[in-house]
Amino acid sequence: MCSLTEKDRPIVQLLLNTGTCPRCILRFCCVGSQLLYRHPYQDLMKELKEFLKKDQEKEDTVCFDVADPPCKRIRLEHTEEGPGDVNHNGALQQIPLADDENPAVENSAAKVCNVCLGILQEFCEADFVKKVCQKVHSADYQFTSFVFSVSLPPQLSVRERAAWLLVKQEMGNLGLSLAKDDIVQLKEAYKWIIHPQLSEELGVPADGKSLFEVSVVFAHPETDEECHFLATACPDCFKPAKNKQSVFTRMAVIKALEKIKEEEFLKHFPCPPSSPKNLCVALEIQCNNGAVFVAGRYNKYSRNLPQTPWIIDGERKLESSVEELISEHLMAEFKADSFNFSSSGREDVDVRTLGNGRPFAIELVNPRRIRFTAEEMKGLQQTINNSSDKIQVRDLQLVTRSAIGRMKEGEEEKTKTYSALIWTDKAIQKEDIAFLDDIKELKLEQKTPLRVLHRRPLAVRCRLIHTMRSEYLDEHHFRLHLKTQAGTY
Repeated sequence: MCSLTEKDRPIVQLLLNTGTCPRCILRFCCVGSQLLYRHPYQDLMKELKEFLKKDQEKEDTVCFDVADPPCKRIRLEHTEEGPGDVNHNGALQQIPLADDENPAVENSAAKVCNVCLGILQEFCEADFVKKVCQKVHSADYQFTSFVFSVSLPPQLSVRERAAWLLVKQEMGNLGLSLAKDDIVQLKEAYKWIIHPQLSEELGVPADGKSLFEVSVVFAHPETDEECHFLATACPDCFKPAKNKQSVFTRMAVIKALEKIKEEEFLKHFPCPPSSPKNLCVALEIQCNNGAVFVAGRYNKYSRNLPQTPWIIDGERKLESSVEELISEHLMAEFKADSFNFSSSGREDVDVRTLGNGRPFAIELVNPRRIRFTAEEMKGLQQTINNSSDKIQVRDLQLVTRSAIGRMKEGEEEKTKTYSALIWTDKAIQKEDIAFLDDIKELKLEQKTPLRVLHRRPLAVRCRLIHTMRSEYLDEHHFRLHLKTQAGTY
């Protein structure tokens, strides 16, 4: 059993008295039992109070009848007084020990936790779980499992550091040490509690490898500025990024906390952290399905149809494209947010694609529908083919992401054959062009052609002419057969 022992008593007293919730107390006591965190909040508070009332000489444990996995243990080691003994005024605040009559203990159940800001309190309750599940059901996704992710306010890391320093000092007084890594992480504890509830409400298991993600973003406006002092102490950790609204990201704050010295931290932040007035707020509850990939082959019969939308300087040159004629129907059936079209090579707008067709694949981003039978895929293929006489698709099927990679790899390995009829001003004989047959693996430094500059960057690319074969016709004409690397213009 991994639960509270006699040596945890002063830690429980200390944290309860400073406004820490029962579940965070379990985290700082390194309790690794998942089932214990799932106990009702009021029951946990009652058990902690009963634990404090016990006055036994030998180690006893709280009677939580649960099967415990191996837990993280506190390492026994002598610690000397050091920077952990100071606060923002030069010393850690002296916290009176809780006792039976201490009103702080009696009122702690009603407070917002000074460490987790309420995440392990209100946001573990059934009402919030139902709110999340209502959001999932209203989004109308197909899924057989889910993965749950949570985004926490960056200032939680600062409060966690302050609480750890407080507990670390108390442990030092007992001749013990507590490493940061020994503490059960807030995200981990929250998922232990929330996973079973979500799983029961949604009717599917939680699976870390699931492609369907349910995410919650928490914020706590009241304490937003608590981590700002780190920007002065560790300016190198906070650099503006184009895709970030604030430099105070969770990773930047964690990086700064790793660099700042304990005595410097305690000069700027109270230890223990103060109790907030308000709970965290759930800013966003979002759902997202992993991408689905559809592949096949297309034939193009029109000489006035580009492969992808032909737009130059914001002006559309032609009304449609192969990409749009195919993706329009896939987007509607899969109910996706967007798509990405790729193919094994491409043809010019005025070139037809015959034979077996050109391999293509479409990535459908965040699809609501993900399951299709082989018959349904055939029906979807027929719908695409009936919608236009400019293209036809075949072999339409669901594939994996790795299959797309193999298609693109094949693109590099392909070769193409060309036949060019050549006229010469000077009269020639067969012997004059015979040397062309001996040229092998001729390297070309090929600049991006002007006609494709609107969709490709200007660059010089190496391409190979693998072989050439000349065919003499008359004194002023011969035909040249070339076998080239794909992408040679």
